Amino acid sequence: LVPEPPPLIVLEGVRRIYGEGDSEVRALDGVNLVIERGEFVMVMGSSGSGKSTCMNILGCLDTPTAGHYHFRGVDVGRLDRDQLALLRRHYIGFVFQSFNLLARTSALDNVELPLIYRGYRRARRRTLALAALERVGLADRAHHMPNQLSGGQQQRVAIARALVSDPSVLFADEPTGNLDSVRSLEIMALLEQLNRERQITIVMITHEPELIRAIVPRVVVFRDGRVQADGPPQEVLR
Repeated sequence: LVPEPPPLIVLEGVRRIYGEGDSEVRALDGVNLVIERGEFVMVMGSSGSGKSTCMNILGCLDTPTAGHYHFRGVDVGRLDRDQLALLRRHYIGFVFQSFNLLARTSALDNVELPLIYRGYRRARRRTLALAALERVGLADRAHHMPNQLSGGQQQRVAIARALVSDPSVLFADEPTGNLDSVRSLEIMALLEQLNRERQITIVMITHEPELIRAIVPRVVVFRDGRVQADGPPQEVLR
């Protein structure tokens, strides 16, 4: 029998403490969390709840003070700086609120960027980047500059860039935060489609519960550095 693969993400008793003594801040205070391959998980919580700190640890941008983080069965705490960089480059995609596109570079060139770091040849980069833009419905805007695109289109380019290297997980930090309600719903529908049709694991931070009730099957709510609730939105967001 072929053994079952381990969960994609496992946090065990994770703490993240900043400062010491009277100035100590427990940003995370004993977080346990399991995310399976192919899940779409929404992370919520007020400012200072720990959700962003947790996302930084999941994305290997920060390290726990205590506890363990396993990614695809690997204890991330045992990796050195170079190994962490390789993990981020090959297995993790990021989407941010501010798009973070290069202003003087076309949509296509922006999407190609992660593949340059991975050493892909130009022809292969172009093929994969065009396919990623096609996936987000922007193949006809490949040669437009960011200032020639709407906010929603710029976020689609950012999503294509995050997906072009075929990561194991997409971390999205407030991806609709700079968009109006119509464009926000479009981006949410795109993420839901990518998750459903391509089984891309997505972990997304948001402050907008009205966007997720009908789309996301699982919501994790942080409060005071701990997981306060974890389950279907109809139960968690009462």
